[in-house]
Amino acid sequence: MKVRLRGGWLWPAMILFGLLLAAGSAPVPARAEPPPPGPTGWPLPGAIQVLRPFDPPAEQWDAGHRGVDLAAAAGSPVLAAAGGTVTFAQRLAGRGVVVVDHGTTRTTYEPVTQLQPVGTRVEAGTRIGTLEPGHCRPADCLHWGWRRGESYLDPMLLGGDGGAPPIPESGRVRLVGEAQRKLAEQRAADRAAAGLAGLAGGAGGPTGQHGFIAPVAGAITSPFGMRFHPVLKINKLHDGTDFGAACGTPIRAPYPGRVTQAYFNAGYGNRLMIDHGLIGGRRVVSGYNHASSYAAGPGQQVAQGQLIGSVGSTGYSTGCHLHLMLWLDGQLVDPMSWW
Repeated sequence: MKVRLRGGWLWPAMILFGLLLAAGSAPVPARAEPPPPGPTGWPLPGAIQVLRPFDPPAEQWDAGHRGVDLAAAAGSPVLAAAGGTVTFAQRLAGRGVVVVDHGTTRTTYEPVTQLQPVGTRVEAGTRIGTLEPGHCRPADCLHWGWRRGESYLDPMLLGGDGGAPPIPESGRVRLVGEAQRKLAEQRAADRAAAGLAGLAGGAGGPTGQHGFIAPVAGAITSPFGMRFHPVLKINKLHDGTDFGAACGTPIRAPYPGRVTQAYFNAGYGNRLMIDHGLIGGRRVVSGYNHASSYAAGPGQQVAQGQLIGSVGSTGYSTGCHLHLMLWLDGQLVDPMSWW
């Protein structure tokens, strides 16, 4: 396997790297992937600037970019993007490489001078090393990767809502084009007409095909799927469904379940996860993001329609809304395919 750098082909490093990290069959193109359990975030402090985006090859031998290059000065702290264990921290072909294992996936960081020895347990935001110069000449950068087995994943999905970086200095970001916005508005209007977009009186209301009710009284303003990112200038996955609603609007459990997590993430803001158990033979977990606060905590059983929080604009958000996510058997899916 070869990875082309600006100065040429660095095959020895990647051969060794592949031997050290191999855990399955031949690489396949990246796919949507739910983040590891617990908080996740960016591997660098401060504003994030992408110098080269994720561009995985269709075949293992094809040219491509199997991670992202993030601008940073040499000497900058390098942080773990999620909780896990340092499983590799050595120099390969003259550059420092650190790998953090998160269970089913792992993140990679280079060129980095290690600070944490192999076997160290780290949390999201723990400093694992210091950025070395030389990767993105003439500027410096961190090459950040994310893998499941031999599959390449987009690490930008770990940083926040759909992988979007922090808000630029203008303070205003549009994440969908005009045509996409109009389509989303029309779909929301259609759902509202069918009685699926809101809850009468803020609770109850019609149920979807699996008995789930809408979590907020509000229209869908941005659907699940690929959308053009104005900062990165590439199409990226919007990993949930956005409901437009005023800050303070009640968020209610769409189906009975148990709260498994409630924490703050730099991108998603205040997050809460509910495990609904097996429904129709599928394990169903729902997630609620950007809330101003939550009224339920980990371990608590909640009933359908029970108040679990209030709509907010925490984390990477340009306005009050609920970002709803859904996992079926651990796979991130379009929430509206279940409702």
